[in-house]
Amino acid sequence: MTTSIGTPPSSGPPPGPNPPSVRRDFGLLWAGQSLSLFGDQFMTLALPLVAVTLLGSSPAQAALLPFALFVPFLPLGLPAGAIVDRLPRRTVMLVCDGVQAVAFAAICVLAATGALTFPLLFGLILISGCAVVFFQVAYTSYLPSLYGDAHELHRGNTRLALSESTSKALGPMAAGPLIGALGLVGALAANALSFAASFVSLALIRHREPRRAAAVRQPGWLRRDIAVGLRFALRHPILQPILACGTVYVLFLSMVETSLVLYCRDVLGLSPGWIGVVIGAAAAGYPVGNLLSARLIRRLGAPRTLTAAATVSVLGIVSMPALGAIGGVAGTIGLVAGSVVHCVGEGAFSPTSITLRQTEAPAELLGRVGSVQRFLLWGAIALGSLAAAGMTALAGLSASVWVGALGTVLCLPALLRRGIRAAVLA
Repeated sequence: MTTSIGTPPSSGPPPGPNPPSVRRDFGLLWAGQSLSLFGDQFMTLALPLVAVTLLGSSPAQAALLPFALFVPFLPLGLPAGAIVDRLPRRTVMLVCDGVQAVAFAAICVLAATGALTFPLLFGLILISGCAVVFFQVAYTSYLPSLYGDAHELHRGNTRLALSESTSKALGPMAAGPLIGALGLVGALAANALSFAASFVSLALIRHREPRRAAAVRQPGWLRRDIAVGLRFALRHPILQPILACGTVYVLFLSMVETSLVLYCRDVLGLSPGWIGVVIGAAAAGYPVGNLLSARLIRRLGAPRTLTAAATVSVLGIVSMPALGAIGGVAGTIGLVAGSVVHCVGEGAFSPTSITLRQTEAPAELLGRVGSVQRFLLWGAIALGSLAAAGMTALAGLSASVWVGALGTVLCLPALLRRGIRAAVLA
């Protein structure tokens, strides 16, 4: 079975409500998701400072806090999809925003009263991370119920992807000035308010998903539901190559990203300022790719867009160590250019793959199919980080970056199989 984004298949989303209602409700969803993403990225930088400055924790302890925020994707990623598919997805998002608002408000109050300890902080962040898992699965599964037209669905995914890439760039950048202006406790309060504002924006959405038939919860239902989602995703002629490509790509990209800061400093001899430019250059590439994706789909179709985007991204990654090895100003500029190019490709690939996933999966499986993707990608990040540590210990930073960069090439044969290959060659 092959498809391009145009008319959704019969298993795809139902026709949406009137356009004015869709625009209003999507705007509220977009605002809520943007605020949640911004808060997640803000905390990635702010939490270690809270641990070290307010609690006197060691740097090693502080490094565990981002881990606590994101590690729940591994044990909860697959079950979250099965659970979300049995519940109203907007309600799930509301509960998750509420949990995060309460968790960070509790951290703020405990910090202000001097009662915060590292175990309490770690536990509350872990709870927040669990909410992030369910929110991420629910919001990507909810969007198709708003749009019946696949082009409009992709437009929505592009905007959400733009928010994600922008939050990655601006969240950590905004954390420093905000902490300087409000102090750490004030910054924690501002973050809790961002989740409360997201909750309000989602509560104002009028659209309700079509009622799904109630499923009987017999013993073992969770395991069986997870298995159904896995079988569908891993046997689908379009989705399986996309998942394989993304997993291989993220595995090797994680090796590059884990090693890149020290590689720039110790191997290339770059100053902290230039290292920041290299790392931050991704922020310029993602939005460009996000915005180009719709135009590429109209011209090439979704499968060819995925192939072109993956190729551009791989070329950018491989060029980073190749051009960086030149040294000097030219090498640094080449490294920055490679970073921008690879993120242009990744920025086009991400919303296109999400839209295909949403139009190819039946409505009752959207949560589970989305959770399969997130489970594979987050697992690949963890494995890639471990591989980078091992390669660095055995052969040094340069070897880790080169192996990671060249390894991303393997995502292309992983993608060009089955339904994707047939569509590209048609």
